[in-house]
Amino acid sequence: MPIKSLIAEAQAALSKSLNLTSHEARFEARLLIQTALGVNHAWLLSHENDALEANIHAAFQVLLDRRLAGEPIAYILGKREFYGLELKVTPATLIPRPDTETLVEAALAKIPQHDAFSVLDLGTGTGAIALAIAKERPHAQVTAVDASEMALNVAIENSRTLHIPNTKFMISNWFSALENQTFDLIVSNPPYIEDADEHLKQGDLRFEPRTALASGKDGLDDIRQIVQAAPQHLKVGGWLMLEHGYNQAESVASLLRDIGFSHISHALDLAGISRITMGCL
Repeated sequence: MPIKSLIAEAQAALSKSLNLTSHEARFEARLLIQTALGVNHAWLLSHENDALEANIHAAFQVLLDRRLAGEPIAYILGKREFYGLELKVTPATLIPRPDTETLVEAALAKIPQHDAFSVLDLGTGTGAIALAIAKERPHAQVTAVDASEMALNVAIENSRTLHIPNTKFMISNWFSALENQTFDLIVSNPPYIEDADEHLKQGDLRFEPRTALASGKDGLDDIRQIVQAAPQHLKVGGWLMLEHGYNQAESVASLLRDIGFSHISHALDLAGISRITMGCL
């Protein structure tokens, strides 16, 4: 069977099983067959009438079966693009999402282009936020922490692969290992889903680490910890920026206000929802 026919069959199966649009299903089918073959899209286009060898066909079928079972495409491919960076991802890390690029944009707006500046990324996971900021602001020093050693190892590998030197990585449960260190800016995409949220049993979330997703009855347990401790680790005039759920902006703003932050504002995600809340100390 030629490659183009396999792609068409896989497209139909993905669309039916995962309720993907035709475009999404075809895109994923192509990615899976490119992975099985170890080729890029340009090669695939010029060889779509070729037949696959039996072993390659079998490898493709294994990948397809994993996706049809609901496993996230990012975990199957072992990578995900974020803010122009190709990042390694594993089941030990949250999958970087486009909406989190809003947090990167908000941070970059506060960081000078050519001056020294210190940034802390709490719960870095793949290193997505820290590495995107460090890449765009090479004069800044970015410290990234995570409580998971497995996740932190992925972030370190990404920093080395991408050759982004102005980063430092540490094992730390939020601020626990940072002692008296202070920063000009603290960013975080912490867990913020309610423990009982049914979405945790659906789609990609079923496969991602629960500790990176859920945070108490109202989803704000970790955000409360961060807001409470952040003033001890911010320089005067420093900013704290937090990603949160679609309906949590006012609650997070209230937490910031109660602890003494000022100039509180929000940034909208790709859907126009308040996704980032920030305040100045």
